[in-house]
Amino acid sequence: MDAHHDKKDPVAVVIGSLETPTLTKAELAELLFDKLGLNKRESKDMVEAFFDILHDSLVKGQDVKLSGFGNFNIRRKAPRPGRNPRTGESIPIKARNVVTFHASHKLKGQVQGDAPGSEDFE
Repeated sequence: MDAHHDKKDPVAVVIGSLETPTLTKAELAELLFDKLGLNKRESKDMVEAFFDILHDSLVKGQDVKLSGFGNFNIRRKAPRPGRNPRTGESIPIKARNVVTFHASHKLKGQVQGDAPGSEDFE
């Protein structure tokens, strides 16, 4: 084992101490720096590249499947009538694409405490 694995799991420590439930790209890069020993620039570049690839694929209308984590899918929503809740006025809602996320069975099991932990992702 190297020095990075002798410490407590940095993900649990950092996420558990966040004031809000949001995990930022900068915090992800810091976790890569702490856990894998990448330098700060490599960590930041890796996080940015991951999200750029995810973003670009979804914008192109491609679904993104992350094995053991889940799927991001593009779904087309048809136009439909809507209503302004304040005035009751009927307004049309245009057709649009939306991104949905479906967690994998593996992730769902881990969240429920039914499956082994993060060692499956290393």
